[in-house]
Amino acid sequence: MRWTVLDAALDSSGRGRGEERAPGALRAAGLLERLDARDGGAVDARIDDPRRDPATGLIGAAQVRRASSAIAAGVARVRAAGDRPLVLGGDCTILLGVFLGLPAGTGLWFLDGHVDFFDGRTSETGEGADMELSTLTGHGPDLFGRALIDPAQVRLLGHRPPYDDPSRREAGRVDPRVVQLPAPALRRRGAAEVGRELAADGSAPAWLHLDLDVLDPRALPAVTYPEPGGLDWDDLLALVGPLARSERLLGMSVADFNADEDPDGRHAPRLVEVLATALAC
Repeated sequence: MRWTVLDAALDSSGRGRGEERAPGALRAAGLLERLDARDGGAVDARIDDPRRDPATGLIGAAQVRRASSAIAAGVARVRAAGDRPLVLGGDCTILLGVFLGLPAGTGLWFLDGHVDFFDGRTSETGEGADMELSTLTGHGPDLFGRALIDPAQVRLLGHRPPYDDPSRREAGRVDPRVVQLPAPALRRRGAAEVGRELAADGSAPAWLHLDLDVLDPRALPAVTYPEPGGLDWDDLLALVGPLARSERLLGMSVADFNADEDPDGRHAPRLVEVLATALAC
């Protein structure tokens, strides 16, 4: 099945950070050519209202709903054409729109340096990328009148163990049905083995989400919220490869590449190389 690349340049801070320029940077680094992917264009996912909505605690809540609808329509369009969508963020808030456009019962392989389980009250920032997993599973702001995914279908991978009071409070909010494998445990078991086990675990369709801060900052510093103790490039390639080969995979989203933190353009080509290798397997 061929990939179609869809740009969703959503920065949930509403302040135009470098995540907005990530799709352009990855395209300029040759992503479509390396993947031999179709060009699905861009959806209107921009958030430019930095105010927190008093009802939900979410920055630009009305714009997040609009952007999510646009992403959902793009994902549905690509899938209707028989391709796999590769949605380029932007930040992790794009995942709300992705699941709005996917069939009920789709599972989630969620690679992230954080658990993203705050809500509009507990998040210090109010950014959608603080709380998209809680929102998807019905524990965050009610943007769509329903949860978009069963927590038991989520595999949370590569996050760092909590280290301070806010991260401990966030970790305590994670639905106990979510299966978690933090970065230290993932490395002990071996990224390739974890990838193979996940790919073979069940028959339900799944979506792969990659927040690039799952990588250690020594591998990729060009993210907005870097966390030490993450995966290296080889780990990422070993983990993503089996998932990309799985017939269960409906598509993939990539988030949190901050092009402003890559001023000399060194990191975008490395990311394109790893994605092309993994997704071409």
